[in-house]
Amino acid sequence: MTINDLTDQPESASQTAQALAAPALAAPAVARDASPSGPLGITKMQKRVLAGGSIGQFIEFYDFTLYGLTAVIFSQMFFPGGNPVTAMLATFATFGVAFVVRPIGGLFFGALGDRIGRRKVLTITLIAIGGATALMGLLPTYGQIGAWAPALLVLCRLIQGFSAGGESVGAPSFVFEHAPVSRRGFWLNITIAATALPSVVAGTMILILSQSMSNESFMAWGWRLPFLLALPLALFGVWIRSRTVESDAFNEAKAAQTKEFSPVREAFRENRLRMVQVIFVMGLTAMGFYFLSAYFVSYVQTTGRLSREQSLLVNAAALALYAVLLPLGGRIGDRVGRKPMLIAGSAALALLSVPSFMLVTSGSLPLALLGQSLFVVALCIYGGGCYTFFVEIFSTKTRFTSAAISYNGAYALFGGTAPFIGTALVGGTGVPHAPGFYMAAAAVVVLLLVLFTNVPETRGRMG
Repeated sequence: MTINDLTDQPESASQTAQALAAPALAAPAVARDASPSGPLGITKMQKRVLAGGSIGQFIEFYDFTLYGLTAVIFSQMFFPGGNPVTAMLATFATFGVAFVVRPIGGLFFGALGDRIGRRKVLTITLIAIGGATALMGLLPTYGQIGAWAPALLVLCRLIQGFSAGGESVGAPSFVFEHAPVSRRGFWLNITIAATALPSVVAGTMILILSQSMSNESFMAWGWRLPFLLALPLALFGVWIRSRTVESDAFNEAKAAQTKEFSPVREAFRENRLRMVQVIFVMGLTAMGFYFLSAYFVSYVQTTGRLSREQSLLVNAAALALYAVLLPLGGRIGDRVGRKPMLIAGSAALALLSVPSFMLVTSGSLPLALLGQSLFVVALCIYGGGCYTFFVEIFSTKTRFTSAAISYNGAYALFGGTAPFIGTALVGGTGVPHAPGFYMAAAAVVVLLLVLFTNVPETRGRMG
């Protein structure tokens, strides 16, 4: 046996099986990447998975939040009419369309990911969502092609939603299965924190573009540039992910599967109650996140009477705070458990939502920033439990399918509808902070669910 033979030996039984089944040239690369680096024994491959998961989440939410940040523009370009409230409702209804198909996409890609692997599925979803977003930047307006314009916009949103149904759960599942057990919350929340940065980046881009050109040029073509950037970003994410491998946990679960294995049937047979729990637990954070990332910019303009630039600036600052605090919430969740964070976070949202929305619509720039910051703090406490809970609660063999169905169901029911319901509540009641009562009521329901039903503590659970 030569020195090269020794260095090419796999480090675990699952890697041995993988090495025997894979081409001979693949084994040295896996073995090299599996060597620990750093005091925590984290391998290069683990770091690459964390980077790939975070970049993918960034790109997915970059594509999604662009629509929310430019909602006022879409209402004018694709849904013209005499009533601006009606135009905004149509715009947010189109925003919600993507969430209707997310559970279908989650079901399709979840089952596929549990069968063939997370990495292959995540390549497909990232290319599809990036391509659909770039196409949105090329669409002609209502004034150019009439009713075809909103129809094509809806089609792009459907592709985005179907793809996001797999991406939004596949990336956290992939990171979770590679993460150190004692730092799962921290790693998962780093990945999820990347979903806040797109609003900061996209909001800054829109702010710079709107300030550096005339309003006529910006409305004619300037707003399209951030959308066109989506495709090269997606291709970069695919390149990062191409340099990763499946986890040992997935390879072991796949080796144990029978030919008759059906991820969808197994998910509903084993996890019905858990999936319902995840729908409610993730529904609250879905509602809060999309109020923050997709609603507040237009909400502050139309209800809080701040300018587009002021609204973008305040929202970018709030989302930057979210990106900083969410990993801290995950680290605390690694220490105290997921359930205490769910209880504390839902209680904080119940208490702070109405005051936060009142400050957001005060018409004052500093008070609007304070209101969004208070809302972010409550969301990050809750996120310290929920973002690990929703994948940790399921076993490896059906994790992608079970989490995708429940997570995307939650985002369809509560996340995608949040901007529409918020707009309708303000228009119907005449109360500027009416959406805050909706958010607080949902938080109370989830708090009672966590306290008085059999929601388990999942910290440290093995797949």
